Amino acid sequence: MKAISVNPSKGIQTGSIIRCIDNTGAKKLEVIAVRGFKGIRKRHPSAGVGGVVICAVKSGDQKIKHEIVKAVVVTQKKEFLRANGVRIKFPENTAVLIQDNMEPRGKLIKGMIAKEVVERFPMIGKIASTII
Repeated sequence: MKAISVNPSKGIQTGSIIRCIDNTGAKKLEVIAVRGFKGIRKRHPSAGVGGVVICAVKSGDQKIKHEIVKAVVVTQKKEFLRANGVRIKFPENTAVLIQDNMEPRGKLIKGMIAKEVVERFPMIGKIASTII
């Protein structure tokens, strides 16, 4: 996992419901942990664009429902600042499921993703339809 050019504001906390935009069969995910979060007492773990989260599948196909999976946050509602000074935000919080070796589980991404995710995970950028 490489570093990205910005430090995005963290708009997704544990307990957040996010939408899955790949073709693995999962529809809604609940964030239960954030990978690599080192926090302070009584502070909720949070993640931003390009962050890896551990989720429980809340709705979707019967074979993947109630599974614990890893996912990458690809868009967030909370605006964040890019390196060129532009503030960007997306209409919803979305994620893509990944395997343990940080490669995507699905073969197709149906929505848009942020370019910061492609910097960190190039394999996700190869199967994405729209990169903003």
